[in-house]
Amino acid sequence: MLLAVMALLLLTACNEDQSYADRLNNERNAVNAYLANHRVVMSVPEDSVFEVGENAPFYRVDVDGNVYMQVLNAGDRHGDRAKEGEPIYFRYSRYNLANWYASGQMVAMSDGNEFSMSSVPCSFNYKDYSLPSSSQWGYGLQYPLLFLGVECEVNLVIKSQFGFTSEISYVTPFLFHVRYFHSQI
Repeated sequence: MLLAVMALLLLTACNEDQSYADRLNNERNAVNAYLANHRVVMSVPEDSVFEVGENAPFYRVDVDGNVYMQVLNAGDRHGDRAKEGEPIYFRYSRYNLANWYASGQMVAMSDGNEFSMSSVPCSFNYKDYSLPSSSQWGYGLQYPLLFLGVECEVNLVIKSQFGFTSEISYVTPFLFHVRYFHSQI
């Protein structure tokens, strides 16, 4: 019995002392496992005409595979594009893909503001990462606006390097559900 307890403690200690390379490998495995359940297109359409809806594929939007986007509503791609420096408001929920990969259960994180209309929408200034209020969200949340109209709705798989800057060192991928707006809603 004592040997079993010591083996369990040793195994637990090994998990806490993972190298950064091990964490990146775990992140990649979690993302790949999630995307294996969906169609994936390895690039953005040249004409930026995306399949739209719950059965649309996830498009890889950066060459390194840090952000994948499923378009639920493309918004007005021609007449309603975000302008550099423009404040963009958004509502989101997010799900920890590492926890999903380990447990098989998709549970929403409590920090999102999508499900509570009493919560203030979050915002960033489009393409202005010099402001902490914009850079705190990372690069991944702004990617959809490179291709879609502001009033769009997407699911995003974002690896840690393109996620919230305060969480990069945790090396945790997230699935985001995001809706973007011109004004606070």
